Amino acid sequence: MEFAAFAERVERLEAEPADLETTAIVADLLVDAGDDLETVTRFLLGRTYPAHDDRTLDIGPASCREAIARAAGPNVTADDVEDRLASRGEIGAVAAGFDFGGQRGLSAFGDGRDPLSVAEVDGTLRELAAATGEGSESRKVDALFGLFNRCDPAEARTLARLVLGEMRIGVGEGTVRDAVAEAFLADDGIGVETEADNGEGDPTNETDDGGDGSGEVGGDDVSRASDEAYAAVERALQVTNDYGHVARLAREAGIEGLNAERIRVGRPVQAMLAQAGTAADAVDSFGEVAVETKFDGARVQVHYAPGTEGFGPRLYSRNMDDVTDALPEIVEYVADRAEVPVVLDGEIVAVDDDDSPLPFQEVLRRFRRKHDVDRMRETVTCRLHTFDCLLAGDGDVESDRDSDGDAADGIDADGDEDAPDDLLEEPLRVRHDRLVDVLPDAAADLRVVDDTEAIAGIESAALEAGHEGVMLKDPTSAYTPGNRGRDWLKRKPDVETLDAVVVGAEWGEGRRAELFGTFLLAVRDGDEYEPIGKVATGLSDEELEELTERLEPHVVAESGTELRIRPEVVLEVGYEEIQTSPTYGSGYALRFPRFAGVREDKSVEDVDTLERVAGLADGRGRSGDDETTDGAGDETNDETDAGDSS
Repeated sequence: MEFAAFAERVERLEAEPADLETTAIVADLLVDAGDDLETVTRFLLGRTYPAHDDRTLDIGPASCREAIARAAGPNVTADDVEDRLASRGEIGAVAAGFDFGGQRGLSAFGDGRDPLSVAEVDGTLRELAAATGEGSESRKVDALFGLFNRCDPAEARTLARLVLGEMRIGVGEGTVRDAVAEAFLADDGIGVETEADNGEGDPTNETDDGGDGSGEVGGDDVSRASDEAYAAVERALQVTNDYGHVARLAREAGIEGLNAERIRVGRPVQAMLAQAGTAADAVDSFGEVAVETKFDGARVQVHYAPGTEGFGPRLYSRNMDDVTDALPEIVEYVADRAEVPVVLDGEIVAVDDDDSPLPFQEVLRRFRRKHDVDRMRETVTCRLHTFDCLLAGDGDVESDRDSDGDAADGIDADGDEDAPDDLLEEPLRVRHDRLVDVLPDAAADLRVVDDTEAIAGIESAALEAGHEGVMLKDPTSAYTPGNRGRDWLKRKPDVETLDAVVVGAEWGEGRRAELFGTFLLAVRDGDEYEPIGKVATGLSDEELEELTERLEPHVVAESGTELRIRPEVVLEVGYEEIQTSPTYGSGYALRFPRFAGVREDKSVEDVDTLERVAGLADGRGRSGDDETTDGAGDETNDETDAGDSS
C-alpha cells in the first residue's frame, strides 16, 4: 500500500464524527491493506511495534523539527518549525504546511515524486529504533529528512504524528478491534480473499459486497460481525497485545485461529483490573468471597521458563514495560525458586529493615531505575508478593518453542502434552492453588469467607500490618486481561486523588529559577487532554530537578515563562475539592492541589477522565466511574494500578 493512500484514509478518519462510520472506514482500510495489514493496523494506533514490545523509536520533538526544517528547504530552520508549532499547536499541521516538493528535484515519475510505501516507512522507522551509539541522533534526523522529503502534505501530517506517537485521529483500540471483526469475520462473509481463496499471488482485496463492486465494508445494508467474532478478536488481543498480528490472524485463520491463541511466557498480557466496592457488594454478588491483602506496591507480571535459553525471569510493569534490570533481587528470587514455566501476577513492595511495607513512592524509586541499580538496591529493599497464576507448567518446555524455533516469540501454552497450562479460564481458586504450588513463599494468602464481619476482620489485620486494605474477588472468576469487571472489587481507605498528565509548566523563581516550578495538569477526554489546574506544592527541590529533567525533552513550545509540553508524564495529585471553573478547558478546577508522586507505572492513556471528574464534582464519587472507554484507559482512581490488584 502506498503511504499516500494510508494518509488519505487517516484524513477521512480525522474528519469523521460518527463512531459507526469510523469503524467502517477502518474496516475498509484493513481490507485494502493487503500485505501491509499488520503495519497499517499498528500505524492506526500510532505504533511501530506491538504494545508488549518495549522497543521505541526514541525520536524527540527536536529531532523531528530538525528533519522537517531540512526537508522544507535551506531557508527554514528548526526554530521556524517551533514557531509554527507554537501558533498551530500540532506537529502534523505544521509538517503539512511546508512545501517539501521543492526539495524533491526531477524524477522519472509523473509527478516528480518517488511514492512512499507503507512498508518503506515502517522499515525506516524500525531502523531508527535500532540506531544507537555515537552519531545515531544525526543518522535518525537524516533518515527522517529522507522520508519527509518525499511527502505530500497529507503524508507529512501523518508521518510527523506517527513519529512522535501523536496520531489522535479518533481511532482507539476498541475501534480497531471492532473493525477487524467487521472486515474479516462478518456474518455474510465480507472480507478479503487470501491466496488460499483465489489462487492468485496476492490478496485480491475483493469483498463480497452484494455485487455492486464497491468493495466497501460499511453501510446500513451490511450486517456486522457476530458476537462470537467480536469475542474471538477480543480474546486474541488480550493474550497477544498485538493488533497487527490479530488482524492478520482474523483474515487468514478466522475465528478458529483467533481462539487458538494462548498466553505465552515472554509475551506479557494486560493486567486484570478491579472496581471499587464494599464488603456487602461482594457478599451479595459472590456469596463466598475470596479476600486478599491489598498491597501498596507496583504491579508486576513475572515470566519465567527455567531451563530454556533466552527465558530467564522477566518482569513487566502494568503497562507491559520491561522492568527486569531495575529489580535484580526479584529476578534472583524467582530463578532460585520457580522450577516450571510460569506467568504470575503480583506486586513489588518496598520494605524497611523489619520487613514492614513502605509507601508506594519508595518502590517507584526502584521500579524503572536504569542507573545506579546496585546502589538503589541497598537503599530500597523490595519484596515480591504474587496473587495470581496465569500459566504454569509441569516440567521442561524445550519442545514448546514456536514453529519457527524463535524463542524470542515466547513459549506457547498450546495444549501439547508437555506444554504449560493456560490458566486464564480457570477459576480463581484453581489459579491460586497452582500459585502456591509454583512459588509458595511469595504467594499472598487467600481466605474465602461468606460474611461482612469476617471481611472486616481481615481488613483490620491488613491495615494494622501497614497495607492498603483488602481485595474482594469472586473465587469462581476467570482472569480477564485488561478488563475491569465486577469480579474483583477493591476496598481501601477513601483518600481521593487524581492521575493527570502534565501538558504545560512555568519556570520557577528565585533559587528555583532554573527549574520548572508549576505544572499544568490535564485529564483525558476521548483522544484529547483537557486542563484541570496547576500544581506547585508538595514538591521538594530534588523532585523538581527530576521532573524538569524528565519533562524538558517533551517541551514543544515556550513563551516567556510558560511552556507547552507534550503529554507524556503522569502525576498523582491530591486535592480538597473539585469545582466548576471557566478557567480551564475541562470546565473544572482542583482546589488546593498537592503533588503526591509521579505515576511511573501509568501511560497517558491511563489518566483519569473528564467523565470521572464530572462525577466527582457532582458528588457521585467512585460510583459509576469504573467503566472503561474503548477498551483502553481506566476511569477509576487507581492510586496503585501498577501497583495493586486493581
